[in-house]
Amino acid sequence: MTSDCDIAESGGRGAARQFPARDFGFDDLDLSWLRAKRGEKWHGCGPGALPASLADMDYPVAPAVREALDAAVRRGDLGYPAWSTWTGANPLAGPFADRMDARHGWRPRPEWVRNVSDLLQALQVLLRLATRPGDAVAVQTPSYPPFLKTIEMMDRRVVACPFERDGGAWSFDAERLERDVRESECRVLLLVNPHNPTGRVLTRAELESLAGIAVRHDLLVIADEIMSDLCHAPHRHIPMASLGAEIAERTITVNSATKAFNFAGLRCAVMHLAPEMVREAFDSYPPDYFGPVNVLGVEATKAAWSEGDAWLAALTDHLRANRDLVAATLAEHAPAIGYDPPESAYLAWLDCRELGLAAEPAQHFREKARVELIPGRAFGAEGRGFTRLNFATSRTVLTEMLHRMADSLTPVR
Repeated sequence: MTSDCDIAESGGRGAARQFPARDFGFDDLDLSWLRAKRGEKWHGCGPGALPASLADMDYPVAPAVREALDAAVRRGDLGYPAWSTWTGANPLAGPFADRMDARHGWRPRPEWVRNVSDLLQALQVLLRLATRPGDAVAVQTPSYPPFLKTIEMMDRRVVACPFERDGGAWSFDAERLERDVRESECRVLLLVNPHNPTGRVLTRAELESLAGIAVRHDLLVIADEIMSDLCHAPHRHIPMASLGAEIAERTITVNSATKAFNFAGLRCAVMHLAPEMVREAFDSYPPDYFGPVNVLGVEATKAAWSEGDAWLAALTDHLRANRDLVAATLAEHAPAIGYDPPESAYLAWLDCRELGLAAEPAQHFREKARVELIPGRAFGAEGRGFTRLNFATSRTVLTEMLHRMADSLTPVR
């Protein structure tokens, strides 16, 4: 077992440091550099604690993104951009369509793309435009906590479509969902694929079953596909809107480069508004009513989508190795924790129901192991007894986290 002192605390990372192309520095993280970060993940954790909570990765900025941001600053190019929603220009419409076509075989209509700051804002705007207070929204649960909070605060009703563990995998009951949608007179299906927090990448058959429900019950589909660039082989992302004309015309696809390329603070995302009613409702508001994207967010997004694939491929290899490290370490040192390796991204959804803990799992690991996790109950009723761990860090830091957690369980095994 390692201790906090075993993780190097000296020699902070310089901004101009270069990393070998083979790994881009994913395993070369200095703890003093991490602790100097001012974002919520590292800045908000207690002394000596290791955060595995928020869905930020710990890695340096991708070279293509860093160079694009540096170039904009060197040019002094932080004024009003040449593109503007007031003129109808959209700097992300073409790049988004090209990205979806190249990676997923789906060609969006560039003229249907609108920009927002992030996916949470997109959901809030879309619920305002397309639903009324009291309307029901079908959600695959457990679900991203701010989505659930948004639906509650906007006085809409959640119709839960629970994922359940079945033979070492997560699945959902489509027949139950259809019955609940019918009985609740549901208006919207919020589809998160790849799914947060379970990491499931839905198969074509699963998506087709959801599409059939949406068509039969006249549902608007809001497809959050922000994790689509982070699928682990052999799993492949299939855009909901690529399944055929009937489902495409009622699907709003929401995406962003911020998750795969780790720049959530730059606040830049896109919506593909296929339903004409929603598109017209959005365009009836004055330009910038819902807030424009910023210059640096646009520059970072374009660079990530056009020049970042080598970095992204190395990243997914690294994340896959970390995913397997979690499995091996838990199997050896904490076998009572249930863990189904995610099919996408870097979030481990840990089943702690068999541990017999006196406290909620995240609270236990915070107090006994000095590891910050997200409480499972924040993801809805289906999250009770679970906790979410972010393994997008170096192998050294991840190993320390897992060993701390395992050591904290010794008295209760």
